Amino acid sequence: MIVVWIILGLVVLLAIYLIALYNGLVTKRNRVDNAWAQIEVQLKRRRDLIPNLVKTVKGYAAHERGTFEAVTQARAAAAGAQGPAAAAEAEGFLTQALGKLFAVAEAYPDLKANENFLDLQNQLRDTEDKIAVSRQVYNDTVLTFNNAIQVFPAVLIAGPFGFTKREFYEVEDAADRDVPTVSFAPDAPAAPAAPTAGDAPTPPSV
Repeated sequence: MIVVWIILGLVVLLAIYLIALYNGLVTKRNRVDNAWAQIEVQLKRRRDLIPNLVKTVKGYAAHERGTFEAVTQARAAAAGAQGPAAAAEAEGFLTQALGKLFAVAEAYPDLKANENFLDLQNQLRDTEDKIAVSRQVYNDTVLTFNNAIQVFPAVLIAGPFGFTKREFYEVEDAADRDVPTVSFAPDAPAAPAAPTAGDAPTPPSV
């Protein structure tokens, strides 16, 4: 009889342990989902700023149609990307398109001084900073989850219960998350050319 109770006790303890292990994996998976949701919020905010940015630049450089179309297409592709890997790739193309848009702005001093343009640029830079922080949190959370489902004994229940490795949100080039900046300093005057030997002044005769 005692042996039976011991066996039942061990079974109960094992069941409690497995339940706790399963719940821990669910919690970690939910944290990954929540961390990714935070990135999506910031990516959407970034994309929402772009139409006004394009409209502002277009007011000064309407002939740059190719650049505007490239930004619009890249924005649409980024909005339709599914999953961290696809989103990272699409957002990279969008960042490149935005870089060309800001390069256009360099040729228009009035645009660089436009308050709406400056505000949009500051909002975009702030959003990029938030994306960088959210990306770090997400990748750390993914690392914790991926480690958790690969160690023993969690690995024994991870597969059967549908716990699979999650993708990292990786940007190929660290500079991809830098907002292209516009120089607001006036162009420095060119330095006078040094006189050549043939142009040297002739000393007065004595």
